[in-house]
Amino acid sequence: MGRISRSIELAKSSWRVLRADKELMLLPVMSAGATIVVAVSFLVPIFALGGIESDSLGTAEIVILALLYIALAYITIFFNAALVFAADERLKGGDPTLRSALRGAASRAGRILPWAVVSATVSIILRAIEERVGALGRIVTGLVGVAWSLVTFLVVPVLVFEDLGVVDAVKRSGTLFKQTWGENMAAQFGFGLLGTIAALPGIAVAAIGLGSGGALAGIGVVIGVVWVALVVVVIASLSGIFQAALYHYAVSGTVPGQHFSEQTFAQAFVPRRGRGMSGGFSGGGF
Repeated sequence: MGRISRSIELAKSSWRVLRADKELMLLPVMSAGATIVVAVSFLVPIFALGGIESDSLGTAEIVILALLYIALAYITIFFNAALVFAADERLKGGDPTLRSALRGAASRAGRILPWAVVSATVSIILRAIEERVGALGRIVTGLVGVAWSLVTFLVVPVLVFEDLGVVDAVKRSGTLFKQTWGENMAAQFGFGLLGTIAALPGIAVAAIGLGSGGALAGIGVVIGVVWVALVVVVIASLSGIFQAALYHYAVSGTVPGQHFSEQTFAQAFVPRRGRGMSGGFSGGGF
């Protein structure tokens, strides 16, 4: 089984969970809505103070922007935690609801906030570096950002399921990353690839509409935007479900319930030669 086909199988398994609880797709929608509301509430006072000009930012603008980054990071992580919590409940045979998912995330609010601060800080630092270096420096910074996102991919499940602070959660995520991914990260990239492919029809419809002009342009753009938005919501939901499943597999070597195939995970994350289940897994078989 090739890398892409395994990614498709893992996406199908995640879809089976999502199909059992379609209301979970509302969590990414709620996250997007909250993001828009919070962004507007922060940006309005910034523009009231004279707008954003990187060469002339005052203390007030810098503080507001920093708080905006943290607030947006918190929203994303909170709803991701809710999705992971709900996916875990479904995998274990429960029947999650929006209320139970949000309640689960709220119970981890004290752990989520420090991680939001760290995540936002790293994003700010990387963006600041990108603005001050050349093309090669931007490539290096981009690679660092990708590496950071991979190593911290399981921080949210760790915060949800384990009693750890943010520093220990990052270390724990890094350890689980080494155990389950090894040299190969095809599954995580695979979800992005699947999302890109799924979004192409919507982009094509919008492009055809714009090329046709007139009323068809507006109709095509609306259909295209709605389609792409739906793809983003579904992929975000599938990714959160996969995070919960991957966490369980990384910790115990098994995934609760019948939605995910143990064989697919076993083929994707082959134990390193000479080491058993307790010694970690390598993604080399992906």
